[in-house]
Amino acid sequence: MNLFGRPAVLFLPASREGAIRRARTSAADVIFLDLEDAVAPELKDEARAAAVAAVAEPFGVPAAIRVNGAASEWFEADCAAVRASRADLVIVPRVESAEVIRDVAERTGKPVAAMIETPAGVRRCWEVAEVAAALIAGTNDLAATLRLPAGAGREPLKTALQTIVLAARAAGTPCFDGVFNRLDDADGFAAEAAEGRAFGFDGKTLIHPDQIAACKAAFAPTATEIARAERLVAAAGGGAQRFEGEMIERMHIESAERLLAR
Repeated sequence: MNLFGRPAVLFLPASREGAIRRARTSAADVIFLDLEDAVAPELKDEARAAAVAAVAEPFGVPAAIRVNGAASEWFEADCAAVRASRADLVIVPRVESAEVIRDVAERTGKPVAAMIETPAGVRRCWEVAEVAAALIAGTNDLAATLRLPAGAGREPLKTALQTIVLAARAAGTPCFDGVFNRLDDADGFAAEAAEGRAFGFDGKTLIHPDQIAACKAAFAPTATEIARAERLVAAAGGGAQRFEGEMIERMHIESAERLLAR
């Protein structure tokens, strides 16, 4: 399951029929049906059945189910349901070892994306990235497990976020930035999405369809970037050379080619 080139990743509670219906007509690049944080304990069984029913009808984009954690009472039933479903992949919360990914892959028969949400998860994300289908920064849980004060913002998370990106790039695995919680702050979302792209993330997880367009705009190359990349590729020769007042090497050409491919 290749998630590169799919920046807008929409999370929605599997228990909400209306949200699933809206997601089918949205421009999301990936759909994540959640059985964990977004679902109350008394609705877990109902949400599990709803998620399986939802993925039985294709969304037109990759669809994933996020199971409850391995230590939870719902984990085994979630994995069994995902295995029997038509989900394209499964998401596991609070991953702190590659063994968890291997276990869930064996239980479900699906590619497994890992939520990195704890200090231990960040410390071990290098090994996790080697076996996961994607890394997803769980910024809300990460801020909580780091015991950050309310209003601390993303500055204290930068080392963790960059570590996740580094691990993903070393393994050739896609990685996605965490959610932005304030639905009424379009400017704040746009700024955070742009920051996520600047960090090197491939996209961002979203909590509402209204965030999709801004997410795609933030992660898409600008017209200026495209024009420069086209000029650079057209002018490229061999070895180090000058281009528009700068020294460039093969790595710069490859970067321009990747941007044009996107």
